Amino acid sequence: MTERGGFEGLDSCVHCGFCLQACPTFLATGDEADSPRGRIELMRALEAGELAPNDPGVALHLDRCLGCRGCEPVCPSGVSYGRGLEASRALLAERRGTPPLVRAALAALTGTGGDMRATRLVYALARALRATGVPGKLAGWGRLRFAFGMLAATAPKDGGRRWRSVEVGGGRPRANLHRLPPPSMTSPVLLFRGCVMQGLFPHVHAATVRTLEVNGYAVRDAPGQVCCGALHAHAGLRGEARRLARANVAAFGAGGDADDAPPLIVVNSAGCGAMLKEYGHLLHDESDGVGQRFAARVRDVTELLAERGPRPGAPIDATVAYDPPCHLLHAQRIAAPPEQVLRAIPVLRVISTPDAAQCCGSAGLFTLVEPEMSRAVLQPKLASLAQARPQMIVTGNPGCVMQIGAGLAAAGSPIAVRHPVELLDESYRAAGYYA
Repeated sequence: MTERGGFEGLDSCVHCGFCLQACPTFLATGDEADSPRGRIELMRALEAGELAPNDPGVALHLDRCLGCRGCEPVCPSGVSYGRGLEASRALLAERRGTPPLVRAALAALTGTGGDMRATRLVYALARALRATGVPGKLAGWGRLRFAFGMLAATAPKDGGRRWRSVEVGGGRPRANLHRLPPPSMTSPVLLFRGCVMQGLFPHVHAATVRTLEVNGYAVRDAPGQVCCGALHAHAGLRGEARRLARANVAAFGAGGDADDAPPLIVVNSAGCGAMLKEYGHLLHDESDGVGQRFAARVRDVTELLAERGPRPGAPIDATVAYDPPCHLLHAQRIAAPPEQVLRAIPVLRVISTPDAAQCCGSAGLFTLVEPEMSRAVLQPKLASLAQARPQMIVTGNPGCVMQIGAGLAAAGSPIAVRHPVELLDESYRAAGYYA
């Protein structure tokens, strides 16, 4: 990042239009101003002072961007659209302020000034409400009912009620997978817990730890870690994102030289992983390149599992659809590892839908602040899933789990949405690895 704050990432755009069909909001509206090419023109004009931050057209079209970065992989010119968008939103936030709804959501989900006490209470109340089963019964399309559906989607799922682990089939006994020798080498890794994942998906953290340990990793915690800062950066609050980044660098350690390599940092949230890998950009002016060294240590959980195999589990007789999170596929460019994890489960049938690479419409706080556009983006994905008729959807980001799960519930579908490591964990349990 230079003194232009990220706008320089837009300079290579040549208006070719390859990005148009990769943009979910352009596909939803057909409006050029809702495409990456159109928004780049708005952002350039904003930086040059040709358009004012309070211009209603600028706010409308930049606010309606999901930030999914689906335009980046298809761009032949290598435009860094995501960095330009965050620079633009930082300028907008500086000049017009942050909407109260966004501020309230950030305080509830991520804490205030590093103080997580109120946030822990919010999550405890949310889990208590979730345990009653009421959110699932109230799920629907209205803003409040959709929020209930999102909360219901975070609950741990028992796959055994919908499909079965194959014990014996066709006269063929299950392989004695638990007799496989343990990995010959153990590597320490530090788990990034985050805020939403820790508050609503602790079962995914538990599955992450178990599956990594089966594959030769020793998972440890890093006391003092905080929110990754992704939601703040997306809202234009770059200063708050930088403060959180510094706290995490201090908690996990900045990293030493090659002779004293610190443990890798494992993340099971695609949005968090993408943000942590951007710390070099976010903390570009910090001494000794601490942000860059920190970012180099970050790995998605599926990257680590795929690096070791992963070890095969017990068969699961089910058909699942893998839906890649935008910030895993487009931002981190991780495509193969999640499917390698799923292929470690014998018998499991993994299918893909035509628009699997398109955004689901969650995009952090987008589903809260832009509900109409969010639902418009979600609808084609729900239609594809309804046609494919999988028994389960698998995706590696909490927002995607919640968004797709709420949409399925509102549509009256019983299909569950789970994280890939949850399914691998179920397979490993059936294989006897945890005995």
